[in-house]
Amino acid sequence: MFILAAETEHNPLIPAPAELIFGTISFAIVLLLVGWKLVPQIQKTLAERTDAIEGGLKRAEEAQREAQATLANYQAQLAEARTEAARLREKAREEGAQIVAEMREQAQAEARRIVEAAQATIEAERQQALQQLRTEVGALSVELAGRVVGEALTDQATQSRVVDRFLAELEDRTRAQEPA
Repeated sequence: MFILAAETEHNPLIPAPAELIFGTISFAIVLLLVGWKLVPQIQKTLAERTDAIEGGLKRAEEAQREAQATLANYQAQLAEARTEAARLREKAREEGAQIVAEMREQAQAEARRIVEAAQATIEAERQQALQQLRTEVGALSVELAGRVVGEALTDQATQSRVVDRFLAELEDRTRAQEPA
């Protein structure tokens, strides 16, 4: 009875054979449709995503390499620019020193020229003063000699000899008195 009762009662855990066959066929059809249509599409999408990720990584690595190369290039250019700037500063210093030396040389030359011109002027004025002094001393000595001698020295040659002799004696005394 128990078996009979079990046959007449429907067990909810065990499906009916018709449902089992229909469910199995339906599952196989759905499985075939998913395997035929959906799996290739999913694999294609996964492959595209994999390629995109791997390509993105490769592109990122390539971009990083390019960035490093660009950075190295910029650093080299910066070092070159610094070297060039240092060279230009050194050149400017040298040119400045050269200009200062030239200006100093020009100033010294100008100073020498001014000193020489002043010395020439002084010498000319000294010669003029000496000549004027000779003339005045000559006139005074002629007058004095005339008074001492008691006669007038009117002859120009005589006056000139007397003056020259007087001045020569005067210069000799002056030299003798100067300390050596």
